[in-house]
Amino acid sequence: MTSDDRVGPPLSGSERETLRGFLDYHRETLAMKCAGLSDEQLRERSMPPSTLSLLALVRHLTEVERAWFRRVFEDGDAPMVWSQEPFDFQAAYDASASNRAEAFAAWEAEVATSRRIEREAASLDLPGRRPRWGKDVSLRMVMVHVLLEYGRHNGHADLLREGVDGTVGA
Repeated sequence: MTSDDRVGPPLSGSERETLRGFLDYHRETLAMKCAGLSDEQLRERSMPPSTLSLLALVRHLTEVERAWFRRVFEDGDAPMVWSQEPFDFQAAYDASASNRAEAFAAWEAEVATSRRIEREAASLDLPGRRPRWGKDVSLRMVMVHVLLEYGRHNGHADLLREGVDGTVGA
């Protein structure tokens, strides 16, 4: 793993700055956990029958970014990235034919869209429509939910990275 160049969240700041800082910190953590690995290493599965791998996590979190930012605030009909089914988050976990370039290009594009949506919003109270639930949610709720997704999956990434090459930490 390369050096830790992540920028930590602010030690003091507004609610929005803090949420943004923690979310970006966790995004950077996922990228760091994947740094320096080959496509084969990124596809290395945790244990059968699970298809969980570092590359699968990148693909899944791409879907999470799209589902919670783009679909809620811009395009409720935006298709899934790796499935024809509207709410199929499991398809992303099959990274057997995927590679770093494809997965990271999609993830980085969705992260950029999510960041733009958040920065353009006047307030964390901005309502958006969660298509799967058919209910309105606030930008605040979306940011907290996505932050929790990254926190959970970065824990998986810690174990996966250690299993691939023995690297631990951060």
